[in-house]
Amino acid sequence: MPHIALVTLVVRDYDEALSFYTGALGFELVEDTDRGDGSRWVVVRPRGTEGTGLLLARAKDEAQAASVGAQTGGRVGFFLHTEDFAGDHARMTAAGVRFLEEPRHEPYGSVAVFEDLYGNRWDLLQPA
Repeated sequence: MPHIALVTLVVRDYDEALSFYTGALGFELVEDTDRGDGSRWVVVRPRGTEGTGLLLARAKDEAQAASVGAQTGGRVGFFLHTEDFAGDHARMTAAGVRFLEEPRHEPYGSVAVFEDLYGNRWDLLQPA
């Protein structure tokens, strides 16, 4: 088992999630397939990578809808590595991404916590 292929992120709406991840974060759309039952198989991942992708899965019931934005209990649950922290931070800020703190420079790298459109917390991180 060489790597984790996908991680599911429960979302309210496919198109609003696609707009955020491909627009504000600059991810690429890998697949968007209609499954014939009103659902879609929607996969995005950081542009130019072959690594783990996000499966954007629309909530199907009240229990799933209640988890949107709180899938990791308020903790940072996603870690987006970059090779250009300052450039990506500036681009994301200009695109309306909400950062919860000013950039920090730690022994392990440069980091700032941001929220996706649902409130899930992410680290933008350039490892040292």
